[in-house]
Amino acid sequence: MNINKLEKLIKLLRYYILVSTSKAGSGHPTSSLSAAELMGVLMFGGFFRFDFKNKENPFNDRLIFSKGHASPLYYSLFTVANAITENELMTLRKFGSRLEGHPTMEFPFTEVPTGSLGQGLSAGLGMALVSKFLNKTNFKTFVLLGDSETAEGSVWEAMQTASFYKLDNLIAILDVNRLGQSRQTMLGHDVLNYKKKAEAFDWEAIVIDGNSIKEVVNAYEKALKVKGKPVMIIAKTLKGKGISFLENKENWHGKALGEKDLNLALEELGKVDVKLRGKVKLPRKVVLKKQPVTSNLKPVTYSFGETIATRKAYGNALVRIFPKYPEMVVMDGETSNSTYAEFFAKAYPAHYFEMFIAEQNMAGVAFGLSRQGKIPFISTFAAFFSRAFDQIRMAQYADTNIKFCGSHAGVSIGEDGASQMGLEDIGMFRSLLGSVVLYPSDGVSTDKLTEEAAKHKGVVYIRTTRKETPILYKANEKFPIGGSKTLRESKSDKVTVIGAGITLHEALSAYEELRAKGIFIRVIDLYSISPLDNKTLKKAAKETEAIITVEDHHIAGGLGEAVAAALSGSGKPVYIMAVTKMPHSGKPDELLEYEGISAPAIVKQVKKVIA
Repeated sequence: MNINKLEKLIKLLRYYILVSTSKAGSGHPTSSLSAAELMGVLMFGGFFRFDFKNKENPFNDRLIFSKGHASPLYYSLFTVANAITENELMTLRKFGSRLEGHPTMEFPFTEVPTGSLGQGLSAGLGMALVSKFLNKTNFKTFVLLGDSETAEGSVWEAMQTASFYKLDNLIAILDVNRLGQSRQTMLGHDVLNYKKKAEAFDWEAIVIDGNSIKEVVNAYEKALKVKGKPVMIIAKTLKGKGISFLENKENWHGKALGEKDLNLALEELGKVDVKLRGKVKLPRKVVLKKQPVTSNLKPVTYSFGETIATRKAYGNALVRIFPKYPEMVVMDGETSNSTYAEFFAKAYPAHYFEMFIAEQNMAGVAFGLSRQGKIPFISTFAAFFSRAFDQIRMAQYADTNIKFCGSHAGVSIGEDGASQMGLEDIGMFRSLLGSVVLYPSDGVSTDKLTEEAAKHKGVVYIRTTRKETPILYKANEKFPIGGSKTLRESKSDKVTVIGAGITLHEALSAYEELRAKGIFIRVIDLYSISPLDNKTLKKAAKETEAIITVEDHHIAGGLGEAVAAALSGSGKPVYIMAVTKMPHSGKPDELLEYEGISAPAIVKQVKKVIA
């Protein structure tokens, strides 16, 4: 290892950080400068293995900047590695540039988009699981963390899970530069405090001067030899390192240098060889064996007269479809005996990971799994996904292929009460760009929609119900994403009633009561809430006098709002029946009646509309 060359390469990194941010007129130069030795030694000191000509090589090491605002350093690394040009580096933060303010998937070497702090370690954990247990490629995942982001609970969720799985292929590098955005961090430069915390979470902790090339080299050498536990390199650094008027100074966070200050900084930095380039070690080149795939799945066996909760049908579906989708990985937030993900855990234990009650971390781990080509299915109660919405939100920017299943949706869960009731989940997932939201009503539709989710590339949310419901469909029925099912229809239909999940069964009960009184309604199962079956909705609006939607969810963001938006301009009124009162404990039927989304409530609303 040539220390002299490393020094020159790190000086070049600092030059590029300063010049690119000043040209952009914004960015985070001081946050980048503090980690120049940490990242320069990693990439050019022979520790990081990566083939820039084949970024999909399954043996490539992975580098995640959880400290996403240090993107000027991130992009400078790839410039010095000759993976991108200096000219492109100077497009930092410009409209249309691949080099955005925080790393995104526009940049081809980004592993996961970051910038919302506290998420990178979870994604790295997911990649480390793939490397150690699934593909067994044993690549290393390196995650650069800022000290400020360790205030995020999701970091510690990731740390306890990583040690539980003994991920010795996961190396976190903590840049303890003391200064946050607006003030000193909670612990400042107290690196021994960080060490105690890391060791308490059963991580190997290595404390160093992060601006000393020699100490950084020694730390990586030690880290790569650790067995049986993840490693955290705790590096004491100086924010703005290398430029005296920036070093360890407050009020420089997120500020690019103006022309005068830049000239002073470059003068202090000294002569830089801009033609110098670093060499990155190559990984092994081995072709992985593909998992065996079968297209001959066992048939769906539900039949009329049978009842089953859709949450249980989801568990059965995971087991049934896995042979056709062997890249599936199932995780659960320690609710698998309620979501029935436990069925999969027992059938295919090598592809199941318990994530415990740490939903933010679970969503972040799914991020990492997906970026490694896996198809993660993650489940918990629908209400608890709201805790992880920031991670879920970031999934839309990551070209991820994650399937979320939220069980115990709505007030129909009964006696457990409001804290357990998913009443905001449809709106949450509908708000994501390009997301798919599916709400099956029986065992057949649940099974078929779970397979549709596996087939679909992107974020999919499946909403399941606690209560058992009767089978509505033949086992060979198809349920394409973006479709619906019209279950009751005649030329005499006065009103269309649209439901999904539990409320579809209420609508069917209302249909029978109204039919006995000579009133005919159309009943639609809107199992695909995003995207919608606009053709069927517009046909119903044209052929009936009004549309009534009924859902076990709040009005905001729900099925009714989706339908109303789709039928805007149709000239037909849309009446939304949804959960509008503060929910309580009680029997499911009592709560449906209390919220005005029961069969009797639908009958009453239909009569009111046609009157």
